[in-house]
Amino acid sequence: MNPRFTNPWPHPQHRVLDILRWKLGLGPGERSHLPDAPDLPASWIALAPERIALPPPAGWRAVWLGHASFLLQGCGVSLLIDPVFSDFCAPLPFPSLRRKVPPPCDLTDLPPIDAVLLTHSHYDHLDLPTLRILGPSTRLWVPEGHAAWLRKKGFTAVEEVRWNESFTLHPHLRITATPAQHFTARSLHDRDRAHWCGWRIDSPQGSLWHAGDSGYCPAFREIGERHGPVDLGMIPIGAYQPRHIMQAMHLNPEEAVRVFLETRCRHAIAIHWGTFRLTDEALGEPPLWLEMALREKNLPAGIFTAGSVGAVHEFVGASTT
Repeated sequence: MNPRFTNPWPHPQHRVLDILRWKLGLGPGERSHLPDAPDLPASWIALAPERIALPPPAGWRAVWLGHASFLLQGCGVSLLIDPVFSDFCAPLPFPSLRRKVPPPCDLTDLPPIDAVLLTHSHYDHLDLPTLRILGPSTRLWVPEGHAAWLRKKGFTAVEEVRWNESFTLHPHLRITATPAQHFTARSLHDRDRAHWCGWRIDSPQGSLWHAGDSGYCPAFREIGERHGPVDLGMIPIGAYQPRHIMQAMHLNPEEAVRVFLETRCRHAIAIHWGTFRLTDEALGEPPLWLEMALREKNLPAGIFTAGSVGAVHEFVGASTT
């Protein structure tokens, strides 16, 4: 059996009993940060298959597929991070966890995928039905502790990566697992038997960083100091209320702006909001709070955007290798 992984920084702990009390409405009540925020999901744009058929000839293309899922194309490769195309992010089709916004394209409309990067095992990040459609020989890169489980599920090309460990897909593309503060579980019996991470991608055409799931912690300043500036960050801003449970595990928009600055992002896309209802805040609150937090730091709204599912972002960044 895998060892239990832990976060190296002190933080509040939540128990299964705390989750049950919250779901039954027995925990301490919390007010919304923006009581008038609309309870509306993220907007949606259809993604034409021809738009993503090939990686761009220069720079990178990043497409938000909803929640934490991304298609990243550059340096001649097409990558997926945490692809979830299922209607539910749960072991059973609980109505409350039905998808609120469809993916911007069918899974079969995606180009050939060179590798999938998975941040951790939660159902809203590791979706077995999606991975099975991609195929058992799809190259999967995962944090420690996931490989044996995925191999038992029939996947034949699984590689584990430790925090701050790197690998190359080809000589000009280096990918690094970055630290995060979170936990893992697929059931009541396997909590923290696998690790969690974010992913940093460096190439001569630019750099990208997907934070994964995380509460605010010292890791972000360390990431900025260790790796230097990043051209495009993908930073979570949702699933943060109630704070007495979620603070250690998920960023709120104010913390996300702090992460943006500490990891030295030049631009960022807001993720982990508006696709599934996971927590108590209104679906439309995170992007409004993000705008407020950016103004408080005198940052322009366009530098860190909460856009539409299906939005395409293309850029040529600074050389990082």
